[in-house]
Amino acid sequence: MRISRVYCLALALVFLVADLQHADAGFDILDPNGKISIKWDVVEWTADGYRAIVTMYNQQLYRHIQAPGWIMGWTWSKKEVIWNIIGSETREQGDCSKWKSALPHCCKKTPEVIDLLPGVPYNQQTANCCRGGVLSSFMQDPATSVASYQIVVGNTGNTNTTIQLPKNFTLMTPGPGYTCSKAAVVPKTRFLSADGRRTTEAFMTWNITCSYTQQLANKAPTCCVSFSAFYNETIVPCPSCACDCPKNSNATLPIPLANGVDTNNQRCINRHDPHLPTTLNATKNNPLSTPQDMLFCTNDMCPIKIHWHIKLNYQEYWRVKITITNRDISRNYTLWNLVAQHPNFQNFTESFSFSYRPLNGYGPTATVNNSAIFWGVKFYNDMLMQAGPNGNVQSEILFRKDSSFTLNNGWGFPSHLLFNGDECAMPTADQYPTLPSSSSGLRVAMTTLVSMLVFSVAFLL
Repeated sequence: MRISRVYCLALALVFLVADLQHADAGFDILDPNGKISIKWDVVEWTADGYRAIVTMYNQQLYRHIQAPGWIMGWTWSKKEVIWNIIGSETREQGDCSKWKSALPHCCKKTPEVIDLLPGVPYNQQTANCCRGGVLSSFMQDPATSVASYQIVVGNTGNTNTTIQLPKNFTLMTPGPGYTCSKAAVVPKTRFLSADGRRTTEAFMTWNITCSYTQQLANKAPTCCVSFSAFYNETIVPCPSCACDCPKNSNATLPIPLANGVDTNNQRCINRHDPHLPTTLNATKNNPLSTPQDMLFCTNDMCPIKIHWHIKLNYQEYWRVKITITNRDISRNYTLWNLVAQHPNFQNFTESFSFSYRPLNGYGPTATVNNSAIFWGVKFYNDMLMQAGPNGNVQSEILFRKDSSFTLNNGWGFPSHLLFNGDECAMPTADQYPTLPSSSSGLRVAMTTLVSMLVFSVAFLL
């Protein structure tokens, strides 16, 4: 059955509106309150400054920070120095030559702070530190969505009226993407004692809010989607040049799969290149080189490919298989997650190999359960390995049917997919696998029956 032009136009308009909502800088329709908040609590005055507890809260539902981790920076308002820091460290000490005896930890005007690695001595640790800069999303693991460190600042005021707030805050992960607000004084934080019987409060508290914009992080998408279905032999591939194209090529033409093609953001290598091991070793052994995605050459040049396959159609249920493939030879994805939008998530039944939570209850679409987040099972598939035989994770998911169920007009495919919080490039609606043009109902029914019989026999075996 050919999809009607009217339906295609309507579906395209729906996707366009959704795309505009997703593309709004710093605003995510699925996570309208998503942000990273940084709280700076002054808890003690010193001879020439203060001691503060700096805490970072990831309040984003599904966007996390993976290895090599976060980098927090700012500019001092005066000539401040960092005397000491616990639970993190600065990347550079800076010029401390004017100090004759005890040296500050950092003398830079623009310090950059990074988290410590796991396993550091206890006297260098604080609560919520030392995870190598990895910060979980709030829905995946609230306990590890917080990072904290203590800092002793000198050469500054040591009263509420003489202290000056740092400015120009930045948050790198380690690339761009986040834009931070000015520091703003807020009501003082109150701390509860371990026994819950006494409270203390900070001398002064200020807050910084950092918001994410996908267009700042990446000029193009970093993932793409392909579709297939049991009722059609066609496999709809990712759009050509969805994430990148070779230099000086026509974006409307298929990409030539040449060895060693340099693209705008990635290196493209033919998987059959005999020099592949040498190239990989040269990249790993050059610590001064700029980190760069190294991909196997494909028509879409996306590091991540997500395949949505409508697998089975039961009497009361229907089944989908999701496969996430890493085509990046140089990168693993820790704490990965996938967000999907589909109207039938209100009848979601089971995820067999992924952890799952609905996204309903958040934002302006709180009454509509049409989205969900999936992520890996701990110690099983929570790390998406680099490209190769083990570079994929997959699960089947089960939906219960309701009156809206249909296999017509691509209804069984999602309207949006996001990997690690970034929107993936989707095929256009007119490319979706369609039902057979003649006797579609009978053919689909027979195909479904055969699929069910095969599944039953496989289960018994």
